[in-house]
Amino acid sequence: MASAAAAAAATRANSLSRIFSSSSPTVKLPKRNPKTKRAPAPTPKPSAADADSIAGQKLPEPLGVQPAAKAESDADHKLPKPLDDILIALIRQRNPDKLVSEFVQASTVSSRFRERHRVYEVAVSRLTSFGRQDGIEAIIEAQKPFLETSDEGFAARLIRLYGRASMPSHATATFHELPAQHKSTMTFNALLAAYAEAGDFDGLTAAFQEIPATHPSIVPSVYSYNILIRSLCQKPDLSAALDVVLLMEKHGVSADIITFNTLLNGFCNNGPTDEAETVWEMMKERNLEPDAKCYNAKLRGLVAEGRIDDAAAVLEGLEKDGPKPDTVSYNELIRGYCKAGRLQEAKELYDDLAKNHCAANKGTYETLVPHLLQAGDLDCALRYCYEMFSGKRSGRVECGVLQDVVNALVDASRVEEAGKLVDIGRKKYYSRKGLRMRGSAKGSELRAETDE
Repeated sequence: MASAAAAAAATRANSLSRIFSSSSPTVKLPKRNPKTKRAPAPTPKPSAADADSIAGQKLPEPLGVQPAAKAESDADHKLPKPLDDILIALIRQRNPDKLVSEFVQASTVSSRFRERHRVYEVAVSRLTSFGRQDGIEAIIEAQKPFLETSDEGFAARLIRLYGRASMPSHATATFHELPAQHKSTMTFNALLAAYAEAGDFDGLTAAFQEIPATHPSIVPSVYSYNILIRSLCQKPDLSAALDVVLLMEKHGVSADIITFNTLLNGFCNNGPTDEAETVWEMMKERNLEPDAKCYNAKLRGLVAEGRIDDAAAVLEGLEKDGPKPDTVSYNELIRGYCKAGRLQEAKELYDDLAKNHCAANKGTYETLVPHLLQAGDLDCALRYCYEMFSGKRSGRVECGVLQDVVNALVDASRVEEAGKLVDIGRKKYYSRKGLRMRGSAKGSELRAETDE
């Protein structure tokens, strides 16, 4: 029986292997707009603004642009104002056209700007929400002249940004345009991640097939295979995801704990938790010890199936025998208790967090507080808010969760307590617009956010 199962698995692995050895790749490149320019936008004229506080490094020489022999400090002083002020203004900018033009201007004169990952992510996210793929393309294309003198991390970032904007064909084009020294396993993985983020499994498999075949120096790593497995789990094609483990081992790459954690999450999120036993057996065969994240997947699956007592038994086993449960472990069972209306047990488990050297977090409070309000236990909900603010427990919940507590206090004619909670929230940087005193809020929608 075991030999037959092994033979069947090997057959599936060979079948999956053929996906990546086909002679007809399907990676699509974007149709280029003839108006799109590859060179960076003109830099702004020097202004009288004092930018001496911007520490300088040498400005990378844009590819194909001459001359470019000035030091970075010479270029940085062309910024209209100090770099930190520019970054803050861009992050706050809501006009997509201004966002693009100001971003391109700053990024093409300052290497220090190009080192700031966060502003790139914010800009792409905001333009994506506006449906402005043209603006995203303008920003990323303006960075390409600096690839030659930047490290491969910068190249990988540009590729990933296209993925976050659901523009995987542009990510592929960017990879193929990279200087030879940047066509590496790192940038290959960035391309796979771009396809995964865009939900383009066909493009991902085509890239997995084509790129290592045409670039012998690029050898898929365990991270590469883990991206593939995660995508198959999301599809979901759990059988194929299991077969990738055999495929990677066939190519001399050993699966790691992240591989199996991904598989466990895939099985527990998409099917009966008991079917994940295959994954546990595979880990045992490879002498891999499961960590808390592996058991968190099991807890999540059991709770989703309503098997709360089974989940409680798993957590109890972790407390006794290990691995040591983490905050997420407790949050999963707290969520289960809350959904089952077993609030007393949820509160007891909350108290157990500190006893077991774990700290309540955002997910803990966003699960407990709304359910306590729904059950009419306003005193306990308020106490948890104070504990969250006190520093004894860590976490910063969504503003709406606090607002629901404020509204409930007002409805209960406990206006003074509501005002006190608002004042504390303001001191903790909750905005006046988001957290405020209101009139009766009966019927307001209570939140029961899930832990991430």
